[in-house]
Amino acid sequence: MPSELNSTLQTILVVDGDVITRTVIADYLRHCGYRVIEANSGEEAVEALQHEGFKVDVVLSDVSLPGRMSGFLLSQWVRQNKPGVDVVLSSVVERVAEAASDLCEEGPALAKPYDPKTVVDHINRLKVGKSSR
Repeated sequence: MPSELNSTLQTILVVDGDVITRTVIADYLRHCGYRVIEANSGEEAVEALQHEGFKVDVVLSDVSLPGRMSGFLLSQWVRQNKPGVDVVLSSVVERVAEAASDLCEEGPALAKPYDPKTVVDHINRLKVGKSSR
């Protein structure tokens, strides 16, 4: 199942307070050849993004996160502090997902529950979009 794009788009940070949802999509992404870092909250995600040992290419985050930092705030932090890192926001509520897409530079946001293949296709399109710029 891994594609050629996966070898150049190496690390995805999956941020979701629901451990089952996070684990399922993280395992699927690993199966597709990505390195995956998991975070439970926006604060944990920021710690991972600031860690010198990790180079994150894409942040896949739920809009509703435990703690003080929502997915929206995390997206804004990434834009200000980690240029070049793509953010894909997701939500159970369709209108919130549509609003989240305004904060993402590439394409629509994802709705939960995730269709794992749709997530991988979306991440692969991010890489194609960057290479055509």
